[in-house]
Amino acid sequence: MAIGFQLYTVRSEFARNVPGTIQALALIGYDGVEFWDYSGTPEVFQHYSAADLRRILDDNGLQCCGLHVKLEAMSGDKLKRTIETSHILGGVYLNLVMAPDLMKSESGIGGLARLLNQASAECRAQNLAAGYHCHEFDFAKINGCFAWELLFRQLDPPVNMQIDIGNCLSGGGDPIAMLREFPGRSWSVHLKEYEDKTFDSDYYREVFRLCETTGETEWYVVEMGGPEGTGFEVPRQALARLRAYCH
Repeated sequence: MAIGFQLYTVRSEFARNVPGTIQALALIGYDGVEFWDYSGTPEVFQHYSAADLRRILDDNGLQCCGLHVKLEAMSGDKLKRTIETSHILGGVYLNLVMAPDLMKSESGIGGLARLLNQASAECRAQNLAAGYHCHEFDFAKINGCFAWELLFRQLDPPVNMQIDIGNCLSGGGDPIAMLREFPGRSWSVHLKEYEDKTFDSDYYREVFRLCETTGETEWYVVEMGGPEGTGFEVPRQALARLRAYCH
């Protein structure tokens, strides 16, 4: 299983030293990195273009395991640029980072589903996959169902269900139930330990089993870091524990 790292988790380090941060994660042993909050602009982060970042990734033997994008990057001309950026970075997954306002109501969720289905169709034509990443608010109940369920029941199967195990749990959701309800749709999964649900727990063993069988997961993406995104010790320890317990 390929293991990537969400760069937001070391955002302070990344803001200070982009090449040094990517090099540090490569030396720790990660296979790839996921960028965050892309808005469909020529630069991906600070003054760095996709081509600049691709050179840094290649120099360190890392892959782009995904691109978290803002809502405005998922439609129209900005989606075209987002697709181009992903191709240059060498990634496959374009995951909407969040849509808190739309996830509050059935009508909002319906509109979000239409947008993601359209984006997914355009991405598939370019050999990419659009998706949605979860936060705590995605597991609020609407008419007895998780908002997340209402969304993914309306999404086409090729839309990546990027469940974040820790975010789901902290929002009162049930990631194991979601992986069972929507099999074969979680090609990229975010991992973070939550309370007693550590990587060596029986709970995570079942998460790993589902991801590596019916989930068809290709990437685990670690999202665990120090306060305000500083330091590399938490990412280092997280990878060591994860490699000890996943396949």
